[in-house]
Amino acid sequence: MAHEVTGAPGRPVRLLLVSDTHVPLRARRLPEELLREVDAADVVLHAGDWVDLATLDLLEERARHLVGVHGNNDGPELRARLPEVARVTLGGLRFGVVHETGPARGREQRCAALHPDLDVLVFGHSHIPWDTEAPGGLRLLNPGSPTDRRRQPYCTYMTCAVADGTLAEVVLHRLPRR
Repeated sequence: MAHEVTGAPGRPVRLLLVSDTHVPLRARRLPEELLREVDAADVVLHAGDWVDLATLDLLEERARHLVGVHGNNDGPELRARLPEVARVTLGGLRFGVVHETGPARGREQRCAALHPDLDVLVFGHSHIPWDTEAPGGLRLLNPGSPTDRRRQPYCTYMTCAVADGTLAEVVLHRLPRR
C-alpha cells in the first residue's frame, strides 16, 4: 500500500468518492454541493476522467487528502500527474482506485482476481453507480458522475466512513437536475 490515513482517535475517516467529472466538457464546473463535500471529507477518492488540469488542481488545493487516477478521457498532462491505479490504507481498510473494470458481467469475479490484496475497489468509467461485493469480500463501489448522468436519472457521488477496518455509512447522493 502506498500510505495509510487514519482518523482522529474515536472518529472515523470520512471519504468522498467521485468519478467522471468531465469538466469542462459535461459541466462548466463542479457542483457546489460536491465542493462542500470535498471540504468536509478527510479523503477524496477520484476514479478518473477529470478531463482538465484545473479540476485536479482545485481538488488538490481543497481536499485534505486526495487519491486519484487517470481515466481514458484524460490527456498526457493528467496522465503525467496521476497513476492508472492508486492504493491507500484508510481506517484499516485497503483501498484501490481505478478508472475501468470492464463489462458489468463478471465484474466481481474479475476484480477479485485482479485485486486480491484489496478490501475496497473504487472505480468509474460507466457513470453508473455500483455497490456490490465480490467473492472473498472485495467491495466494489462506483460513485457515478456528478456532472454527466448519461442514462441515469441523476448525477451522483458517494460518501462513506471507515473506522477500525470497517466500511460504514455508504451513501449514494443524488444531485439536483440542472
